[in-house]
Amino acid sequence: MISTADFRNGLTILLEREVYQILEFQHVKPGKGGAFVRTRLRQLRTGKVLERTFRAGEKMDQAVLDRKPLEFLYSNGDEYVFMDTETFEQMSLSEKVIGEQAIYLKENIPVTIIFHEEDIIGIELPNTVELKVAETDPGLKGDTATGGTKPARVETGATVTVPLFINEGDVIRVDTRSGEYLERISG
Repeated sequence: MISTADFRNGLTILLEREVYQILEFQHVKPGKGGAFVRTRLRQLRTGKVLERTFRAGEKMDQAVLDRKPLEFLYSNGDEYVFMDTETFEQMSLSEKVIGEQAIYLKENIPVTIIFHEEDIIGIELPNTVELKVAETDPGLKGDTATGGTKPARVETGATVTVPLFINEGDVIRVDTRSGEYLERISG
């Protein structure tokens, strides 16, 4: 059991039989009434973010998560196949478990599967991935790094907003947490 005094960003808790990760928290001590803790939580199974207020000192169970590194092999419809790099065992996960992160999966990318009491509740991608631009409007002579932006579709199907100088065939680095363009790797 942990109390609200133990809260920190990234901590996982059990709330109404679901696993939540604390994104932000703030201890509030008003002039009248008791102190409380205002939090933003992300449900790990669905990715939904909610705000919740707890009384100061309220107790709850901490969720203990297990992580296992795997490598993404391929997708087959709405099933995604991963391989354990130590035992070479393969595991299939549904698109429902992967969620919105599926748009950054490309072959041979390392991922971490997150377990809670033998249940797979999600995956963690590397913070950045390198993806090839499959489709975008052509860059024009004179477009600079400080200019405007345009949408580009990358090899996995994700759409990323990129600077005007990015062309089809360029390899770019994308932040998987925010979906933002970081830099051009080659082109």
